[in-house]
Amino acid sequence: MPPIFFLLAVAGLGWAWWTGRLKGFTYEDGVAAALFLLGLRLFTTGKPLPGAVLMAGSLFWAAYRRKQLSTSSMSPADARKLLGVSEGASLSDIRDAHRRLISRVHPDTGGSAELANRVNVARDTLLAEMNRGTPRAS
Repeated sequence: MPPIFFLLAVAGLGWAWWTGRLKGFTYEDGVAAALFLLGLRLFTTGKPLPGAVLMAGSLFWAAYRRKQLSTSSMSPADARKLLGVSEGASLSDIRDAHRRLISRVHPDTGGSAELANRVNVARDTLLAEMNRGTPRAS
């Protein structure tokens, strides 16, 4: 592979890390990416069938992960409603509301894992919204 492709890949990964797009990146995602690159190499060096199989498997994994990550999202308005914070809530307000609510709904204190997960997703949604600097619309 020519050095320019390597530099572009490193630049792309650096950009993704800098912008926070790698937050949900797991070990399995890394393995899938490596298998895709191996499949691409096999495909371009005269072994199209194994290469195509590896690339297709990696793409199916990526589609599965995308669906998995998108189902765990929540609108900022729903997140504010669940945490009980106002539209102009500060970082400390969001964290305090999360701590209060999670102490009541955590499975260790008799709550449910599903509700605790929703509270965590609500916090993450609002924190991501603050980090992006997007206007907070209801």
